[in-house]
Amino acid sequence: MAIRARHVTVRAGDAEILHGIDLDISAARWTSIVGPNGAGKSTLLKAMAGLLKHAKVEADVELLGQPLHRMAARERARRLSWLGQNEVAMEELQVHDVVMLGRLPHQAWLAPPDKADFEAVEQALRATQAWPWRARPLSQLSGGERQRVLLARALAVQADVLLMDEPLANLDPPHQTDWVHTVRELVGAGSTVVSVLHEVSIALQADDMVIMADGRIQHHGPCSDAATHAALEQVFEHRIRVRQVDDVWVALPHWPARQHPSR
Repeated sequence: MAIRARHVTVRAGDAEILHGIDLDISAARWTSIVGPNGAGKSTLLKAMAGLLKHAKVEADVELLGQPLHRMAARERARRLSWLGQNEVAMEELQVHDVVMLGRLPHQAWLAPPDKADFEAVEQALRATQAWPWRARPLSQLSGGERQRVLLARALAVQADVLLMDEPLANLDPPHQTDWVHTVRELVGAGSTVVSVLHEVSIALQADDMVIMADGRIQHHGPCSDAATHAALEQVFEHRIRVRQVDDVWVALPHWPARQHPSR
C-alpha cells in the first residue's frame, strides 16, 4: 500500500468533518476521490498528507509502510508531493524558479541546484507544456498557465506519491487531457497518484475511485466496476448516468422526468 489510513476523524470546532475513515491506497495506481460539495474530499486528502494544522485530527496514517508522523520532514517531502487548491506562490518569481522550489527536499541546506535538479525542472516544465515561459514572472500568466506551472512544481519533486486537490482548475479540455496522459505516465513508471476531482468523467479514467458523502466513504472500488458506477450515480442523486462512449466510461447529465428542464 502507498497509503494506509485508519480511524481518520477530523473536527473543526463542534463539527465533525470526517467520521473515523479507513482507507488503503494501492501503490502504482491512480485513485480519484469524488463526491458532492462538502463531502470531506479535500479534508481527507490533507489528512493523508499530514497538512491539517487548524483542526483536531485523530488519524493513524502510514506512507509507504512508515508512520507518517515519525518521518522526518525532508524525507516526507521527497516521498510525497502535494498540489493543493488555490496554491500561493510569489508573483515576482520566474516560472523556472517556482518549479525549482519542488527540488528543495533533494538539496542540501543552502546548496545551489545541481544537474539533476535542472534536468528534473526541465522535464516537469516540458511535461506541462510550460517550458516556453520559463523566464516569465508568474504574475504575467493566466489562471490556467499558473496551474500548469504549479503542477510542474509538484512533478519536479519526483516523489513516489502525488496528492492533488482539484488539479484541473482553470485548465481547458486539451490541457485536462494532457494532465491525464501525464498521470498515466507517472503511474506507468511506478508512482502513485491520488486526486480529488470535480470532473467526474475524468475521475472515471482513474484505476480506482473513492466516493464520499457526509464525511464518510460510501464506496471504494475499480472505476470499471458496475458497483462503482451505481454508487456514483446514487451519491449524485441519480442526476448523472455512467455510460461507455468510445470504450471510455463517462458521466452524462441526467434529469428525472419531473426535473427535466423545459425545452
